[in-house]
Amino acid sequence: MKKLFASTAIALSLFGATALHAAAEETIKIGYVDPLSGGAASIGQIGMNQLKFITDNVNENGGVMGMQVELVGYDNKLDPQASLVQIQKAIDQGVRIIIQGNGSSVASAITDFVSKHNERNPGKEVVYLNYAAIDPSLTNDKCNYWHFAFDANVDIKLEALANFIKDKDDVKKVYLISQDYSFGHSVAETAEAKLKEKRPDIEIVGNEFHPLVKVTDFSPYVAKIKASGADTVITGNWGQDLALLIKAAGDAGLDVDWYTFYAGGAGGATAVAQAGLDNKVFQITEGINNLDHAPMKETASAFMTRFSDAPVYYPRMFNLTGMLFEAIEEAGSANPVDIAPKLEGKKYDTFASGDEGFMRADDHQFFQPLFISALTPVGDDQVQEENTGWGWQLSATIPVEDTIVPTTCKMERPE
Repeated sequence: MKKLFASTAIALSLFGATALHAAAEETIKIGYVDPLSGGAASIGQIGMNQLKFITDNVNENGGVMGMQVELVGYDNKLDPQASLVQIQKAIDQGVRIIIQGNGSSVASAITDFVSKHNERNPGKEVVYLNYAAIDPSLTNDKCNYWHFAFDANVDIKLEALANFIKDKDDVKKVYLISQDYSFGHSVAETAEAKLKEKRPDIEIVGNEFHPLVKVTDFSPYVAKIKASGADTVITGNWGQDLALLIKAAGDAGLDVDWYTFYAGGAGGATAVAQAGLDNKVFQITEGINNLDHAPMKETASAFMTRFSDAPVYYPRMFNLTGMLFEAIEEAGSANPVDIAPKLEGKKYDTFASGDEGFMRADDHQFFQPLFISALTPVGDDQVQEENTGWGWQLSATIPVEDTIVPTTCKMERPE
């Protein structure tokens, strides 16, 4: 299939001229359910900005099957119960496609809700597209036919990070710190297991949890890390919890290497640059701006120009929407009942590198190339993050075949 994002305008030639079974005046409603207020609002707003960018460009180029895509934001305040209220509101307003990412506890509540809703309301099914919640349980024991995960889960990312760390002789003492909810505990448990497997000589000198998006001063936590004698920190923190942790580390002169999932999120690069942690903060992601892939660079540049006040985006969101719109085209329908079978097993040329990924039918986990990178000052010919003069530089590439981990999912498909 043609590469979906081929130009800055995301021309999407597949979507333009043909209206298969739908009248042009119809719309495809997408509900975005994520924090748009409170401590995590900056993270949620990034996703909203990106979806706005994508849908605007798709609509300008004829829509999907001749239909315009309508994006509606629903503020869940990063609260599971509030999320369910917002999803019911979305369903009542005719939304059949839900996108959410922040908070695995939120995702767990949503996947249960969607499964029960679809079972009780045949003909009004909803599909749930998850772009960032990566607790492994979501594609293992809690796997759900109507849920599709587009970010590599904790097991996948920590397998890759542990393989990267195992060859670093200077890593001897590791401190684990994460947010106190299901995802954070999954990071700590999996990191400890993977390090024990691959480098049993490494000592875990701390395993700390803190409240989610409630800590304003991380200096007491940094003091514990410093006192432990750690040379390395692994954290699943994201959003302000990561930015403030890095800031406190810089203020305290903590000299360790950091291995993160989300240092590339809003505020992360700024905190790292201000702390002067050159080549000390690593992240594992599905893409970085300084990969040599022209279509990605062109589209990313257009996005960051439009949203210059918050020039951060998620490559996986381009994968998610590209696969969704292709599935709609292939199905000739925007009905979740028709979309889901087209997403199962679907292959897709990923946004960041152009390498092919695939949606595993067994558990609805998307597998894609992953990249480990470090933040460092860059020249004018490289992309800077958040106007800091620093950019992500590639440290390692993990091809798709090396990201595949087993699943315990026993998928129950509707008749």
